[in-house]
Amino acid sequence: MESQLDEIKNWESRYQSGDTPWERGYAAPPLMDFLACEILSGKIFVPGCGAGHDVRALARKGAEVIGLDFAPSAIQRAQSFMAIGRETYIEGDLFRLPDHYKNSFDWVFEHTCFCAIPVRQRPEYVRIIHGVLKDSGLLLAIFFMNPDLEGEGGAPFPATKDELNTLFTPCFELQKEWVPTTGYPGREGRELMRILRKKSTG
Repeated sequence: MESQLDEIKNWESRYQSGDTPWERGYAAPPLMDFLACEILSGKIFVPGCGAGHDVRALARKGAEVIGLDFAPSAIQRAQSFMAIGRETYIEGDLFRLPDHYKNSFDWVFEHTCFCAIPVRQRPEYVRIIHGVLKDSGLLLAIFFMNPDLEGEGGAPFPATKDELNTLFTPCFELQKEWVPTTGYPGREGRELMRILRKKSTG
């Protein structure tokens, strides 16, 4: 089993070598469609932000956005773009967040993080996302459901609706679910968007 340090080195080496097929050079089309009709206000957390295209799309609407990635080269790339608004990029490990992240965010935006982490870590991912959200905070997620159709080994890892329900239902309430009508080329119809509200722990 790979150690966390090995995984970090793997993602960093891929950025350094340019082996980053998930980096399309622009924000996720389903996010842009959503933002054309809705506004995410307050403080937003974007785990696995990569080069920060989604972060900047959110910041353009006026929110305070923090993008996190544990690949130093990803953060350097994100910081190389001109600032749009109140966006910040942090190099760090989602599974080792400092205490001040707890109950700090109004929204979390999930795009490419969930499908990239090993399946065994998904329950911990849900616990962490629940923990960083304020009471009744919201998770907006684009889940890449069947990347295995691409015939590649390793990440991105597929998911099913049943798995998502099992993982998230104990601590989140599903507010809305839909299949986006747009996507990166090759992803059309293969993603699922959900808005989930944090359940109270009280």
